[in-house]
Formats: sequence, C-alpha cells, structure tokens
Amino acid sequence: MHDAPSPAPAPPLAVDLDGTLVQGDTLYELFFACLRRRPLALLLVPLWLLEGKAGLKRRLAEAIDPRGLVLLYHAPVIDWLKREHAAGRRIVLATAADRAVADAVAAELGLFESVLATEAGHNLRGRSKADALVARFGLHGFDYAGNDSHDLAVWAVARRAVVVAPDGAAIISRARAEAREVEHIAVAGFSLRAVLKAMRPHQWAKNVLVFVPLVAAHRFTELPLLLEATAAFLAMGFVASAGYVANDLLDLQADRAHPRKRRRPLASGALAVPHGPLLVGGLLAAGLAIAAAVSAALALWVLFYLCLTFGYSLWLKQKVLIDVFVLAGLYTHRILAGAIATLIAPSFWLLSLSMFFFLSLAMLKRYSELIDLARDAAERGATVRTRGYRAEDTDTLISLGAASGFSAVFVLALYIDSPNVRALYHTPEIFWLWCPLLLYWLSRMWVGARRGVIDDDPLVFALRDRISLLVLGLMVLLAGLAAVIDLRCLLLGRC
Repeated sequence: MHDAPSPAPAPPLAVDLDGTLVQGDTLYELFFACLRRRPLALLLVPLWLLEGKAGLKRRLAEAIDPRGLVLLYHAPVIDWLKREHAAGRRIVLATAADRAVADAVAAELGLFESVLATEAGHNLRGRSKADALVARFGLHGFDYAGNDSHDLAVWAVARRAVVVAPDGAAIISRARAEAREVEHIAVAGFSLRAVLKAMRPHQWAKNVLVFVPLVAAHRFTELPLLLEATAAFLAMGFVASAGYVANDLLDLQADRAHPRKRRRPLASGALAVPHGPLLVGGLLAAGLAIAAAVSAALALWVLFYLCLTFGYSLWLKQKVLIDVFVLAGLYTHRILAGAIATLIAPSFWLLSLSMFFFLSLAMLKRYSELIDLARDAAERGATVRTRGYRAEDTDTLISLGAASGFSAVFVLALYIDSPNVRALYHTPEIFWLWCPLLLYWLSRMWVGARRGVIDDDPLVFALRDRISLLVLGLMVLLAGLAAVIDLRCLLLGRC
C-alpha cells in the first residue's frame, strides 16, 4: 500500500503595495508629508521630475523617512496574507514604490520573504514588474495580487490573478480577460458620502456672513443683490471646501495620530488619498467660476481667500497668535466678500465689531483644542504641545479671548448709539438688549470651552446648540421689532 502523494506546495505569491496592500498610494503619502514638513520642497519637485518618476520617488523617500509614515492597510488583504504566511507560503512584495518605502513596509508587517521595488532609476511597474517576476519565478510560476490596469501585464504572466478591488469594479472583468485564473478580494470603494464629509458642508454655515452687509444695510429684499450675495456664498463655500480637503491632505500623518481627527475621510481611508487632489481641483474650479460670473473683483477676492487658507495650512497655523489673527481675518474676509459682490460698503462699526468678535471666537477655538489635548495627554502622561502652544498658554488665551469678546460688545454698544442706527431703526433703544444677550452667549461659550464641551468650530457648534439658536432668534426678533415698531408713537401718540 502506497502513501498518497502530498499536495504540491503553492507557488510563490507576489503582492503589489500601492492600492493593493496599502489604501491609496505611498507616493502621495510621501509628497504631502514632505509638503507639510518642508513646504519649500514644492519648488524642487519640477527638478526632481527631470530625473524621471523613479527619481522623484527616491527624492521624496530621502526627504521623508518612510519608516515614520503612518500607513493604512486593506484589512482583508492583511488577514489573507497572514493566513498564507502561516501556511508556509513564500510571499514577495513587488511594488513600483521606492525601495526605502517597500523595505519600511516589509519590516513593519514581517510577512515577506523578499522585496522587489523601484531603485537605481528603474521604475518597477507594469511590463517591467512582469519581466522581473518571470525572471525570478518563471512564466506562470507565481500568483500575483494587484489592483489596477498597470497590473494587467503581470496577471498575463502569472498563474493566478488576485484582484483587490471593490465589488463590481471594471478591473475584475479586465483581469479575467488576461489571466488564466482570477480570485477577488473585496475592499471598500469610492464613496460619495465620504466626499461630502471631506467637503465639510456644515462649515458652509460660516459663509452666511456674506449676507451681513446686505442685511445691515436693510437691502435684503432687493432680488438682484440677494442673488449676487448667494453666488458669493456658493463661491466661498466651494473654495473653503477645497481648502479643507487640501488641509486634510497636508495633515494626514498628524490626523491619523489624533484621537478625533483620525475619523476624517482621508485620514481614515474612507476617501482614497489620490482622490484628494482631484477633489481640490474640482472645487476650486467651481468656486472661482461662480465668483467670476459675479465680477472680476469677487473672483480676485476669493482667490485671495484661497491664498490665505493655503498659507494658513502650510505655515501660519504653526505660528503662535498669528494663527488666531488669520482665522479671525478669514471670518471678516467673508463679510467683505458679500460687500464686494453687492457693492455695499461695510461700515466702520461692522468691521470693528467683526474684528473683535471673531478674534474672540478664533482664540476660543484654539483654547478648546488645547484643553482637549491636555485631557488626552493627562491620560497618557504626555506633554501638551500643539502648533507652538503649550499647556500654560491656556490662561493667556482665555484672557485675550474674553477681552476681545467684551470689546466686541463695547463696539456694539457704541454702534447702537450712533446716527447710523437711528436712521435705520424706528426704536434703536430696543437694540440695547443685544448687549446683554451677546455678553451672555460669549460667556457661556467660554465656560463651555473650559469644560471641554466645545470640540469644533465655535460657530458650527452654535448652530447645533439650542441655547445659542435661542439667543440668535431673540436677537433677530429684537432687530425686527426695532425696525418696525416706533415706541414713541405707541406710548406718546405722536408719530
């Protein structure tokens, strides 16, 4: 009686990195990490490209140590590789990423027997990768896991194609046309919900400020002006969303280490990093086109807003106090955008009020972030330090922020007693009730920040807060009463 022959061992398994093992593309990860830490390196990218794509990859890997990157992996692929590795299968990492990146990933995962990667100016992609694998394992002597059209050439010479893609992806049918056998590992695909979340449409609420000049001048019933202000609202919204997505791309590594921000679409992998630049470009084009349809001046002002936001994301957000002044200026920028769109000049009072009021809110935002980090650091026994601020700066921020808020109320009080108000309102005395309401709201916001209740932009928080909405409603009601009711006429009978 003869023993049954043992099954032949499985052939070696070659695995792609970008889009297959890793969510997204390590080249994008390196580029944005480099741009965040060394913004001036952007000027060197055209020179690096002269060395070819392999040269660009090498330069970026030299500028940013790949071992320090926090990468997101496809969990189903990792689980599958762990099972294959446990069964004793030979697994090779075969990638077009730079050798330094591939070695860092291989060292982190500990699943690969060897690594084939881009090096010495040779970009290991498509046909080049297929030739390298055939030279090592022979024609149809290996299985290959990949994810896109560049892998078709490799699947054509592999024994089996393992396609890492969402269900229903077109690449699956193309792989079946090239490979003898096809296996599919399903991963999450493109999500419109993730795109919308990355755009942060709730932040568009801040763009309501473009209507302030129209409302302050009591010309909000004029339809042409209302349409122009609405166009400014949309233009600022699209450009602001582009700024948010760009900021998330730059902050990928920091966000993935943050207890709350790691849930953002790009940081969590819900939105692939390569989709980020495309989204930024589309949003910018839409915003600038809408602004240009209103006027060239508005388009230039929106473009200036874009430059400010990028300057803030790349550099200014790391500068103590300068960051909050820029944030406050971006709020006032929205008011001026409405003024430019409608050709209604903002008053001295409006600009003074906005300067102090939004400076207070900007400091409140930074203060609440510092408090949040302090609590998290206390649990881990770590030191609190963010964007140049330290734990001992909280007292300074709350002092400056409260002083700015109270200065805004003082400006409001002076405005109520000005000829401007008497010309626009029948009973400006009713407006005096705005002062205690605003004092109460600002004080409540600062108390909430101290208690860790406010974990978002203060204005966005206010739109979710019932008390804040009640205060806003009372202020609108008082403004309406001051505009339509003449108490002297009612009480004295003299109109």
